[in-house]
Amino acid sequence: MSRPAPTTTFAGGAARRASALPPTASQTVGPFFGYALPFTGGADIVPAGHPDAITLHGRVYDGASNPVPDALLEFWQPAPDGSRTGAPGTLRRDPVTGAVIGRHGADFTGFGRVPTDADGHYTLRTLPPGGAPYLSVCVFARGLLHHLFTRAYLADAPNDPLLSALEPRRRTTLIAAPEDERQLRFDIHLQGADTHEETVFLDFA
Repeated sequence: MSRPAPTTTFAGGAARRASALPPTASQTVGPFFGYALPFTGGADIVPAGHPDAITLHGRVYDGASNPVPDALLEFWQPAPDGSRTGAPGTLRRDPVTGAVIGRHGADFTGFGRVPTDADGHYTLRTLPPGGAPYLSVCVFARGLLHHLFTRAYLADAPNDPLLSALEPRRRTTLIAAPEDERQLRFDIHLQGADTHEETVFLDFA
């Protein structure tokens, strides 16, 4: 016994045969990071002129070794004393809407949000973390349906469980290279190639 083709009822009450509807194209929309996630002063976790400040900088690259010009990086870290929260009142809010518009610039905050420039470059100013040898990093970029998590180790940590579990070539993708006493470079490669390893990214259950 034959059955009628399924129908779909629309808001106006009309019904059409489902088989007559074309499939919706799959596509990536955006990115809208510059519009939706601005954060004034996001690169300055530490107040300007702090004597213990360090600079972490680098580039985000795609699988073809091209810089990604519109990526967005978020950083989290403990304070130098190991505490997990920044000083109270460190974020400024719009007096009308209450939306966060940036920092007041006087205290360490433990959080940074930094866009890459036209050359895929970012710069972050912060303090060395206490109680952990690394900064936690979250990567937003074009073509990523889900953001990626990784770590930027400010020095090799032989007893760190994550680094110890990695092959030598893989572990180097997580260790920032010192350029001078107060400046380190940490590049992020979204995919691997013959000239470099893909940065190690983390999954969280």
